[in-house]
Order: sequence, then structure tokens, then C-alpha cells
Amino acid sequence: MGNRLSYIAWRLAQVIPTALIIVLLAFGLLQLAPGDAVDVVAGESGGATPEYMEEMRSLYGLDVPRWQQFANYVGALARFDLGYSFRENMPVSELLMTRLPATLLLSLAAIVFALVVGVLLGVLAARYRGSALDGAIAVVSTIGFATPLFWIGLIMIVIFSIHLRWLPVAGMGTVGADHANWFAYARDLGRHLLMPAFSLSLFFLSMYVRITRSAILEVYGLDFVRTARAKGLREWRLIFSHILRNAALPIVTITGLELGGLLSGAVVIETVFGWPGIGRLAYDAVFSRDLNLLLGIFLCSSFLVVLMNLIVDLLYVVLDPRIGSRQR
Repeated sequence: MGNRLSYIAWRLAQVIPTALIIVLLAFGLLQLAPGDAVDVVAGESGGATPEYMEEMRSLYGLDVPRWQQFANYVGALARFDLGYSFRENMPVSELLMTRLPATLLLSLAAIVFALVVGVLLGVLAARYRGSALDGAIAVVSTIGFATPLFWIGLIMIVIFSIHLRWLPVAGMGTVGADHANWFAYARDLGRHLLMPAFSLSLFFLSMYVRITRSAILEVYGLDFVRTARAKGLREWRLIFSHILRNAALPIVTITGLELGGLLSGAVVIETVFGWPGIGRLAYDAVFSRDLNLLLGIFLCSSFLVVLMNLIVDLLYVVLDPRIGSRQR
């Protein structure tokens, strides 16, 4: 128990320096881009006087050296202040709170679907290895692994929205719809969520199929499996009660590694489907050079990835108590 607590404390202590490095890298990379928010405003208005542009830079704190801008930003972060978005005309923290639930819903739906279906297909492929079913699953997973997310989304829109008219094209809900109850609201939300969640999950589903199949086949050859099979334990019970549990570490590992790709893929999917999340917000902020908003989005996304990886590391201790005593 003491080793577990020490390991957890050690992992929690790593979050703070990781967060500081993320802030430094995000700020430095965005500063490398030419121009600033004032240049964008001047370009959209058709031009501005030098005096007006200097006044605007002073208003947004862009008239001081970059090291001082960074120091001011870190000081604001210490007060839990992410700054003000000049484009959306509201605090960045409030703006993120209005968009974050949509992204979390989309990402959670995608990862749950990919995990459940991918693991089940991986189990089937391992159970019937070398069969036609194994080959068919391998072909499907390869196609899903190699196909770009945006192309999948566009094809689904053409088929299910334009031709078949089964699902809505974009958005998170029907505009002007008067939902009589929670069931009607959930049904409408589910119809809008179906295509973007499936498009986002297909790549990760293919990864789960491959990882699960490989992990199960590796465990298949261990002594305890042969012993359990010799005692007459049924094959499917053996797989789900013993083999899959021992093969869970690679699946948990790939989940932690894929979280960053899941959030980055959400930028593309939210843009294709008009989903009102932080991915779509980031896309708009890039073109408007809204530095505070971009930094807020990067930090929010990065901290979510760090948090999810921390949870995955803590799950390691639950799945394999030996990890807590080794990794210190």
C-alpha cells in the first residue's frame, strides 16, 4: 500500500513541471507566427492609422517585449485568468466552458465506441485466428487505419445526409426545435452525434483491434491458460475472465497515447460537421490570430491529455500492483 501511495504522489508531482513546460512551449510557438491580433483587425477593417494600431496593441498588452508578455501571462494563469478574447468579446475561461462540454461529449462517445467495438473485434479475430473472419476484420481495420478522418466525415455526409436523408448534416441540435422532454432532446442530440463520433472513432477502433488481437494471442500461450483449458473451462469464459484481463495493460497504454490524437482529430471532425466544440473554436482562432484564445485552448487540451494519462498511469497500479513498486 505504501508503494502505491508513493507512486501516485510521484506521478502527481510530475504534473506541475509538465504544465509549466506546456505553457512555455505553447506561448513560444505562437509567438513565431507572423503578425498579431491587431494586424488582423486592421486588415478586416480595410486599414487603420499607426496611432490606432499602437493604441490597440497597448490595450491588448502587445506593446511590451515578449518575455514580459510571457511573464504577464504566467502571472494571470496563477490567478486562474486565461485572458480576454478580442474576437469573441468575452473572457477565454467563460468561452472555453461553453464549448468544452461539446468536445468532451464527442471525444467520450468516440473513445467508448472505439474501445468497446475494437476490443470485441480484436477478441473475435484472436479467437478465430487464421479464419475468413480474422481476415475480414484485418481488412476493415486496415481501411479504417489508413483512411483520413475528414474524408470519412465527408463521405458519411454525402451518403446519410444528402442521399438517404437519415441524419442531419451538421450542428449539435436542430435549430428551433422545441423538445417536449429529455428523451426527445437526447434523441435529437444522438442523431447529430452519430456521424461525427463514428468518423472520429474509426481510426482508434482499428488500433484497438490490432492491439487486442496481438495481446490476446500473446497471453494464449501462457501456462495458466493451458491449465485452465485442461480443467474444462469454457473458451469464451476463459477469454473474458482471464485472458482479456491479463492483456489489458497494452489496451490501457494505447488509450493513454491516443488521447492526444483524439483531441487533435476533433479539430478536423468539428470543422467538417460544424460541431460547436473547442476544436472548431481553435480553427477559427487561428485565422483571427486570437492569441489568448489559442493559448487557452492549447492549455486546456494539453491539461486534459496530462490528466487522462495520469489516470491511465494510476490504472496501471490497479491492474498490476507490481508497477507501483517498480516505477519510482
